[in-house]
Amino acid sequence: MSRWEPNARGRLEQAAMELYLERGFEQTTVEEIAKRAGLTERTFFRHFADKREVLFAGQAVVQEFLVGAVADAPEAAAPMDAVGAAFEAVGALFEERRESVRQRQAVVAANAELQERELIKLATLSSAIADMLRRRGVPDPAASLAAEAGVAVFRIAFERWVSDTSPRDLPYFIRESLDELKTLLLCRLCRSGFISSPRSGHVGPLPGLRLHRVGCRPGPARRHHDDDPTGHQSAGRRVRPGGVQPEGGGPGLSGR
Repeated sequence: MSRWEPNARGRLEQAAMELYLERGFEQTTVEEIAKRAGLTERTFFRHFADKREVLFAGQAVVQEFLVGAVADAPEAAAPMDAVGAAFEAVGALFEERRESVRQRQAVVAANAELQERELIKLATLSSAIADMLRRRGVPDPAASLAAEAGVAVFRIAFERWVSDTSPRDLPYFIRESLDELKTLLLCRLCRSGFISSPRSGHVGPLPGLRLHRVGCRPGPARRHHDDDPTGHQSAGRRVRPGGVQPEGGGPGLSGR
């Protein structure tokens, strides 16, 4: 029978992190980690496949949490909102371990091999989230796009949070990064003339959009050809002999 070793996994994780920070990841051996923890190499390999997995062992827990949060999102929630809320929730968990998370990130950022492994893990995470979105009835490419965008938002928010010295938490940066992404997309739609208000017939940026934050300048609204086979006129425009003209005669916004 193997000898019971209390909190062996935690001791190995702590010892590995100390050595990675002191000597660097590449210069640290499994033997040194086990010795620092007061354990044997055999015990190390009962808990971790290799010394890299000490840094990535929590991935399965994070993935399970995120997928579960997406699954539990309200049925009416849009895919991007469900994914964003899930990442906010996992961000709160990271916040509880802020110092250790930052130490781990410092080790990963200093090693190209670890950075590559991190990207592979994020790709796996994205695939798992996309699968759950499909199970919720979200078709592709929407499911894949929402999952990939959510992972990108989280990665950027995480990097900002790690380097930030203010008391702002990770969920704050996730919300802000997601808002920035939505603003960029809406800005692009405004410039293309696709954003409109069904009630007012307003074509262009809607009230409340923070377009100035990304330097958006609404472009001219898209015009329909006067021989449109549907026979529909777009909101805020009227047909004239010379074709479709914006209400008020100008090429840009309706001014409402």
